[in-house]
Amino acid sequence: MQDRIREFVLAALTEMQYDVSEVTGDTDLGPAGLDLESLALADLSVQVEDEFGIKFDFDEMESTALMTLDEFTGDVAKRIAATATAGSPA
Repeated sequence: MQDRIREFVLAALTEMQYDVSEVTGDTDLGPAGLDLESLALADLSVQVEDEFGIKFDFDEMESTALMTLDEFTGDVAKRIAATATAGSPA
């Protein structure tokens, strides 16, 4: 699942005019790496929410900027699993 999320995120960033040719799992989303600004992070988060049926809190944008690509995709995968678990009958 994390590979699918990563492919989606990289495709979304490409559509947003970011150069992802040198991006690795260790690339920071924020100033030390891709340098995504708050608007770009919000846009990416909305696209991920729509694609995978999860939700981010507005307050989480700042911490997202401090994540690497692998940390972000891992976080998304955990949210998807938690949503699936919460939605299944006990």
